[in-house]
Amino acid sequence: MNPYILVLYYTRFGATGKLARLIARGVELTDGMEARLRTVPAVSPETEKSAPDVPEEGAVHCSEDDLRGCAGLILGSPTRFGNMAAALKYFIDGTGAVWGSGDLAGKPAAAFTSTSSLHGGQESTLLSMALPLLHHGMIYCGIPYSEPALRTTTGGGTPYGASHLASGGGEITEEEAELCQALGKRVARIAQRLL
Repeated sequence: MNPYILVLYYTRFGATGKLARLIARGVELTDGMEARLRTVPAVSPETEKSAPDVPEEGAVHCSEDDLRGCAGLILGSPTRFGNMAAALKYFIDGTGAVWGSGDLAGKPAAAFTSTSSLHGGQESTLLSMALPLLHHGMIYCGIPYSEPALRTTTGGGTPYGASHLASGGGEITEEEAELCQALGKRVARIAQRLL
C-alpha cells in the first residue's frame, strides 16, 4: 500500500467536497502517493440524535487510524463567521490521544475552505485550521506565489491555502481548481521527501 495524504473535510452544501476531490487529484498526480478522502459527521443540536457510522453518500467518516497512518493531512471546511465549521472543530477537539502520541508531528499539513461571500473570512478560516495542525507538530504548507494562478485569481486562492468563492453560480473557477491541485501536489511531494 502506498503512503497516503488524508484529505479530511466537512461540507454542508457540497462546495468544500468539490475542492477536496480536486486536492485529492493533485495528491495522486505525485507518483507513489495516494489520497484518502474522509469527512466528519455534522453536529446536531438534538442531543438524542446520532449520525450513522457510514454516511449515506460521499466520503466515509474519518477514524483515528486514518489520522495516525497518514503521511500528510489537508483539512477543509466551509467558512463559518471567519472560522472553521463546528463539525470539523468538534472532530479535531477529540484528537487528544493522537496529539499525545505525536503521531502527526513532523508531517506536512495544509488547509482549504469555501465561503459564499467575498469578504467572508477565507484567510481567517484557513488560519483557524492551521492552529490545531501546528499544535499537533505538523509542518504547515501554504501555496507559494510561484503558482501562477495565485497571481491571477479573482475568486478564491490565498498563500494560506486553497479557497473558493461560492457566491453567484458557485462554480469552481479554473484558477481555484489549479490552486487546489497545486496544494495537493505540494503536500504530497513534501510528504514523499520526509518519508
